[in-house]
Amino acid sequence: MSGEPVRIAIDDARSVGGLLLVPDGAVACYVFAHGAGAGMGHAFMDAFANDLAAVKIATLRYQFPYMERGSKRPDAPADAHAAVRAAVAHAQRALPALPLIAGGKSYGGRMTSQAQAIAPLPGVRGIAFVGFPLHPAGKPGIERATHLRDVAIPMLFVSGTRDELADIALLRGVVEGLGRRSTTHLVDDADHSLHVPARTGRKDADVRSGAAAAIAEWAATLPPPSPGR
Repeated sequence: MSGEPVRIAIDDARSVGGLLLVPDGAVACYVFAHGAGAGMGHAFMDAFANDLAAVKIATLRYQFPYMERGSKRPDAPADAHAAVRAAVAHAQRALPALPLIAGGKSYGGRMTSQAQAIAPLPGVRGIAFVGFPLHPAGKPGIERATHLRDVAIPMLFVSGTRDELADIALLRGVVEGLGRRSTTHLVDDADHSLHVPARTGRKDADVRSGAAAAIAEWAATLPPPSPGR
């Protein structure tokens, strides 16, 4: 299943495409942003949305404006944040009875947490990162995580131990520093795309299913957002 196509209005002049996938018996909705290099229809995004549907998590995938235009250059942060807020608002309207989480793959997750750090995303109970891009490949650092100190809601980091964009020791330090707000689902031997080598004897589909189950279990523990958020 790919989901129902929708249009998401950012403002009076701009809108982006989205895909809303709602399984029978859905217990929550994940506003699921794509990574920097591929849009909402990428094979990983499609497969993971279906993995989440299998554990009763609805998803709203959506394009960032640059991807909608066919550009390879990501938007200015303010434009990306506006798209995140628009997608969250759309999900609230479309599925008002479901608890809401947000986040995404790599860049999409980081844009979501940046938006949340600037001003809370209304109704969002937590942020789930699928491969948080802690630093560029080959340039370890934690500067990209600085804004997470201003995120007051729970965060889940789904990450491979071989992720070239998130040195595992650095990521563990970031998560520890965030305290009880954050937790991890670490996948041994997985890379930034949750791919595992054949020598492990595991399949990527099994890894994705495990990650989807971890998100569902975490989402079930989240309290309602504070009044006004």
